[in-house]
Parts: sequence; C-alpha cells; structure tokens
Amino acid sequence: MRTKWTSFYKTCLIACCLVTITFVSGCATQANKDPLEGINRGVYKFNDVTDKALIKPVAKAYKFVTPSPIRTGFNNFFNNLGSITTVLNDLLQFKFAHAFTDAGRFIINSTFGLAGFIDVAGKDNIALRKEDFGQTLGFWGVGNGAYIVLPFLGPSTLRDTTGMVVDTATTDPITYTHNIGEIRLHNQLRAAQFIDKRTELLTATDLVDEASLDPYAFTRDAYLQRRENLIKDNLARKNVADDEFYEDEDLAAEANTAAPAEDAPAEPAVAEPLPEVAP
Repeated sequence: MRTKWTSFYKTCLIACCLVTITFVSGCATQANKDPLEGINRGVYKFNDVTDKALIKPVAKAYKFVTPSPIRTGFNNFFNNLGSITTVLNDLLQFKFAHAFTDAGRFIINSTFGLAGFIDVAGKDNIALRKEDFGQTLGFWGVGNGAYIVLPFLGPSTLRDTTGMVVDTATTDPITYTHNIGEIRLHNQLRAAQFIDKRTELLTATDLVDEASLDPYAFTRDAYLQRRENLIKDNLARKNVADDEFYEDEDLAAEANTAAPAEDAPAEPAVAEPLPEVAP
C-alpha cells in the first residue's frame, strides 16, 4: 500500500511540475531573463556565506586527505550512475545513436569498471555525455522560464528545476535506495555526491571570485549560456573550437580544416635568375 501511494505521489508531483512549467516558461523573456533578481541575489548571498563557512572547507579537507585515485574513483562512480538519466533522455530526444553509446558506456563501466569506479569506457575513447530532463524540455522548445538560485544547489531555471525533480524521482538510483527503506544509505550517498561535486568545482569558484566584479551576474550568464549550448549539443562550440576554454582537439581540427586558407599570407613568387650571357 505504501509503495502504491508513493508512486501516486510521484506521478502527481511530476504532472504538477510539467503543467507549471508549460504555463510559466514564457514569463521570462530574453530582455528580462532574471525577473526574480532581488530574491536570487539574497539566496546567492546565503549560498556564498554558507559555502565559505562550511561546504568549501569540507571539500578542501576531503581533497587534502583523500588520495587522488580514490577521489577519481568516486567521481567516476557518480558519473556512471548519472548515465541512466542520460540514456533515458537520449531516447526522449530521439537521439538513438547516443542512447546506444551511452548505454554501452554504462554497461562497460558497471561490469569491467567495478561498478563504475574505473572509467574503462573512457580509456577506450567513449566520451562521457550528460543529458537531463531539463535539456529534453529545451530540446522540444520549452523556454528557460525565470532564472532562479536554489538554496545550496545554486543556479537553475524554472525549466531545469522541473527537470531535476523529474530526473530525481524517476531515474536516479540513489533515490531508489530511499524508496526501498535504506534511508541511511541514501543520506550517505547524497552527502558523498554533494561533496564530490563541490570538490570538482573548487577551481571554478575561485576563478569566479577572483576574475568577476559581479560574481552573481557572471554565474548567471555563464549558466544560461552553458545550458543553451548543451541543449544545442555544443553546436556553438564548433564555431569557437580554438577557444582556450574548449579542449576538444577533434572539433578544433575540423574547424581548422574547414577554414579557408586565405588568412595565410601568400609567399611571394621568386623569379628565377636569368642565365648569364657571355660578353
């Protein structure tokens, strides 16, 4: 009985989220992408203070005391769990080739990679891709909606928050541990996942604090641009393949190959010397 009510509650929650985003996604236009800026800045300040006082020191301590191979293993493990969400959203976007590749990556790492702790597929040059339900909604034309900053979780939009709720309730294996009554295991996995993600972002947050006059605006614009790029499958990335922020050598090689050679200065023609004529 409890399981039936849990499933019913999840279905209602997902349905409400989808209805809400359908009606509200058009509220934030391009000219007003941040209608909740006043509230968002308050939440951003709260997150920043909490992060500097508690979360960031914990992440730094974890990075300091944990050997790099172990940190990499846990990062691989959580990335592998996320592959389930990626495969489902590949299918919802009709990206069947990607779904086949991502499913294969998950199977390889889950078996030969010891539950995903070793990225065996990555060693075979099978790239890690990430898709979520927010990207799926964007793929089918649903707008961002209002930009919002979530407590502890950071930047998002109405569409992406809806996607996160749907993904967490349907395809997140960690949620499954909660559903079967393993509350302690669920909480431990969530805490480990959160610390792993924060450790991964240590360098990025330091860069934002040092390089930006307005870290809030910088974070907002960078997030919105990145999400748009992900929805378009990094099409914009091909146009700036030589940018230092992108390290995809294959795209850079394609861009350089397709570029016309008119930028290279033509070598001046050198006239051959005339044969000397005897006087």
